Amino acid sequence: MASHGGLAEVLRTFGPAYLATHTLSPGTAKAWRAICACRTAALGGYVEGCDRCGTMRQIYHSCRNRHCPRCQTRAKEAWLAARRRELLPVPYFHLVFTLPHALNGLIARHPRRLYACLFAAVSNTLSEFAANPRWLGGEPAFTLVLHTWKQDLGRHVHVHALVAGGALTAAGEWVSPKPGFLFPEKALSTVYRGKFIAALEEERANARLREDPALTNTAWRQLKRQLYVHDWVVYAKQPLGGPAQVLEYLGRYTHRVAISNERIVSIDEAEVAFRVRVNGEGGGKKRTVRVPGAEFIKRFVQHVLPRGFKRIRHYGLLGPAHKSAHLAAARTALAAPQPQPAVIESVAAFMQRVAKIEWAACPHCRLGQFMLLQAIAPQPRGQPPRGPP
Repeated sequence: MASHGGLAEVLRTFGPAYLATHTLSPGTAKAWRAICACRTAALGGYVEGCDRCGTMRQIYHSCRNRHCPRCQTRAKEAWLAARRRELLPVPYFHLVFTLPHALNGLIARHPRRLYACLFAAVSNTLSEFAANPRWLGGEPAFTLVLHTWKQDLGRHVHVHALVAGGALTAAGEWVSPKPGFLFPEKALSTVYRGKFIAALEEERANARLREDPALTNTAWRQLKRQLYVHDWVVYAKQPLGGPAQVLEYLGRYTHRVAISNERIVSIDEAEVAFRVRVNGEGGGKKRTVRVPGAEFIKRFVQHVLPRGFKRIRHYGLLGPAHKSAHLAAARTALAAPQPQPAVIESVAAFMQRVAKIEWAACPHCRLGQFMLLQAIAPQPRGQPPRGPP
């Protein structure tokens, strides 16, 4: 009989067979444990009781792992609340920088190195174009978000860039781009490709990747020729609206994981069925894909990031070193008011607003409020997922 237990159930159901033939990295093993333990007795929690009718409920803690599909809503809302104070009153542009699939093998073996090269190539390309007087002639403000997947969980490494429309000059003036246009896509693609290949060549020259068979002298020359055959994809979407629209749009990308529990349709003894968008069709049309359980896990774990690797990064005026001063100067140049102090939202207020429920109200008697009665201690940590000996 099919079930709908989400990603955690997929790992519990097909995990033993997968681990019999696969070894997990420490970061992947940590994410695996967290996803399986999320909102279960393994992490502990607390018992609440209604102060009127005595109804009781158990609430278990979330794992808060960034790869867990159950833990991203709260993290996204908190992150966006912090970003509200950093938005400038200008149009924003959304660009996407993609790596060719010819690099997928290298990415699988050296994800941290290749992702670092990608961030460096994209950030240097955008900063260089913004600094060029032909386009803006100043320092930009932009955020990069790494995604590594396609809808079917195949590898598709790309970076989403949210770029403020304009730049701050050394003289403290704000320069705006032409309406509806930021930078030429073809020129961006050419420069981006050159910077990435140069960064990868530097990694190879420094012996960090030299031992990889795909980067020996002959193989490296062949790979470079292959990488130069086609233009690299840089896609610029239409400029966005005001700050509210920008935040709503940005929230779709920042804390997205490779697959949400809602997309998993069913899990049986052999397969996982999940929904994917139909490419090239409007209206959000979707279809259902069925894959063996072990294949589903194989696809999912390739999107677990290296431990400590930051997939959301800020550059230019948003760089952490002098962000407050740079943003204040930009607002002065734009004659825009400084933002109001951030308001930290309580958990109860968040639950009422986002989940649309009265979190503390008793649904049984509709008169009482749930009160904390006792804590539930977490269970002893189990053994980490193991691969073959």
